[in-house]
Formats: sequence, structure tokens, C-alpha cells
Amino acid sequence: MNEYQVNKTYQEINDKIARGEAVVVTAEEIIDIAEKQGVVEAARKVDVVTTGTFAPMCSSGAFINIGQSSPLVRTTKTWFNNVPAYSGVAAVDCYLGATQTCEDDPLNKYHPGEFNYGGGHVIQDLVAGKEVHVRAESYGTDCYPNLKIEKTVTLKDLPNAQLCNPRNCYQNYNCAINRADRVKYTYMGTLKANMGNANYSTSGELSPLFNDPYLKTIGLGTRIFLGGAQGYVTWTGTQHKKEVERGLNGVPLTPAGTLAVTGDLKEMSPDWLVGQSIRGYGVSLSVGVGIPIPILNEEILKYTSVSDKDIYTQIVDYGHDYPKAISKSYGQVSYAELKSGTIMIKGKNVPTVPLSSMVKARKIADILKTQIQRSRFFIGQPQHLFC
Repeated sequence: MNEYQVNKTYQEINDKIARGEAVVVTAEEIIDIAEKQGVVEAARKVDVVTTGTFAPMCSSGAFINIGQSSPLVRTTKTWFNNVPAYSGVAAVDCYLGATQTCEDDPLNKYHPGEFNYGGGHVIQDLVAGKEVHVRAESYGTDCYPNLKIEKTVTLKDLPNAQLCNPRNCYQNYNCAINRADRVKYTYMGTLKANMGNANYSTSGELSPLFNDPYLKTIGLGTRIFLGGAQGYVTWTGTQHKKEVERGLNGVPLTPAGTLAVTGDLKEMSPDWLVGQSIRGYGVSLSVGVGIPIPILNEEILKYTSVSDKDIYTQIVDYGHDYPKAISKSYGQVSYAELKSGTIMIKGKNVPTVPLSSMVKARKIADILKTQIQRSRFFIGQPQHLFC
């Protein structure tokens, strides 16, 4: 006997999408619907809930084929606008990491470094259609005799370019403070001394993995919005954690799940792949990701109706504890509190600073909603679930 009053299949939902009959709402909209109509009735009416997030995601990059030369070459070193790419792949394939800095960047020799350009910026330039200078070297072989190539290309000139991100969409993340008596420059942004600010990075109730905390609909083959195009989940991301402390609603209280994702870079947009310069730390890439959650039953609907006031994270000291690998929380705070602009830490009002963009996260969820309503985006049934 099935425990659910509502039961839908991926095929049934996709058939409704094809007919233009699917009821699609965003993760913000479903909260009010579930509260007014109840979880079961809302699950009967709603077919898909769309989510969105836009934030720096360091573990990102692109596999790029730069095209062959005459005579042929097997590249062992490759640069894009003087940013090195890993060339230990084959022939003229390479991997350009989002956090790779320019070869002549002074880094933190003059602290804090500015990190004006790196791999994330190259990726944004490529999807923006800008010209990029490519040079590559080789030691030469009988079958690949050429020792060097140099050219200027645009993304359309490249035979193949795939965004391939090993770790995106972190399911919850720390709220960062600095208890030291001097400013600290971190991947969580600039942290003022003596808890002068508290930085966080997620879209809260809109964030994809908060709306499916046990990943019951997300897995290998899930179709997603990625960088402005349609992409796919390829596996769990690096640092993926399933066994973590959770609230009664199933939402992790600490950093947990992550996703590996991929898509065709040539279809993407500079609006949703943006190079970042993080002062004193390095370069990165802000990535736009949206995942549609199919409402298969009332349990899934209940998960998607989670709100900021019921999503919590830990306050962590990046001034002393974090760099020394000391695991300690200075309090638990909700995303409703974080988004209010100030939080209370040990009797002190501390201003909060988001690294993620709620404006862009909301726009991603809306774009995904419209595409599904217009039968341009269908739900990908996972071939393997991560729950």
C-alpha cells in the first residue's frame, strides 16, 4: 500500500509540460500556497517547483579543445590570455579552472592582492563572444611534431567547450565572521576585525538543495538551468556529505550536499557566468544554477515549502578557527535573520553581507518557470539518485 495520497510520475509531469498544462511555481511562491491550501492539496495542483542560486562557485571550470594546427601538435602547456590551463589530457584538449590566476599576477606578494583576472574571467569573456589569445607549447613527438601554436580565438572558433564543474550548489554553508583584531581576506569575502561583519552565501529558501534536502528527485541525469543554458547533474560534487546533522524538516544545519554539473559552454551567457576577483584571496566564477523539483507526492511538496525562518546555518570564525582547522560554532542563525541585515552574536549586533545574489536567484527561478510553462524545458528523470 502506497503511503502517499498524491502520486505522480516523471512521465505524467512531462506529458503535462508538453501539453502546456503543467502548474509551475517558484520556491518562494510555493510557501504561501502550501500554507493556505495544505500540503496534500498543493501537491495535487502543483507539478513543478523551480529554484535558483547565483554565487561564487570556486570548483568550476571548462574542458576546451583549442583546435589542431598544421603540422599537428600535442599540447603540454596552454594559456588563455596568459592564464594557464591544465594540458595533461590529450592532443589539444585542456581544462581551464575558474580559480587559476594569470601567470604574471603578483598574487599576495603585495597583500592584499587584487586578483584582477583569472580563469573565471576567461570563461566569462568566452561566453561574451570576446577574443581570447591562446598559446600552447609541446615537446614534440613523431606523430605530433609541432612545438608551439599561438592564435586569437572566440568561443565559436573552438571545436568544443564544455563547462564541467566538480562542485556546485553547496547545500548550506557557513556564516563567516572574524574574531581577530585585524581584517582577514577570505573566500567568504573581506571580514572586518572584531566581528565587524558576517558574510553568508546562499539564496536560502530559493536554493536548489534546500528544496530537496535528501536529494529524492536530484541525481545523475537531472536536467538543470546552468549558466543560462540547459545542463545536467553528472554526479555528487566533491566534498559531498550525506550524513550530517539536520533539523526536523530535513534541512542540514551545516555544509552538506554538493553537485557535479556540466553543459555546453557555447550555449551559455555572460549574465550567468561571471568572473570574480576576491581581494586578498584569488579569482573565482559566479555561476547561475536552477533546478526544477518535480512534485511527485506531498512529501516532496512539503520539502519545497521550506522558508528562510526554518533554514539554519552555523556562525564560524574565519579569523582564527577556520585556518587552523578548528571546528567550532559561535551560534546558529536562520536565513531570515541573515537576510534581515543584522544578526546578534554574543550580545553584539553584526551587519550581514550576502555573497550570493537574491535578485539573480529569483530571476533564474522565474526563467525556469517560464521555460517549463512554454514547453521548452522538461524534467530529466535521474538514472541514479543520491539520497
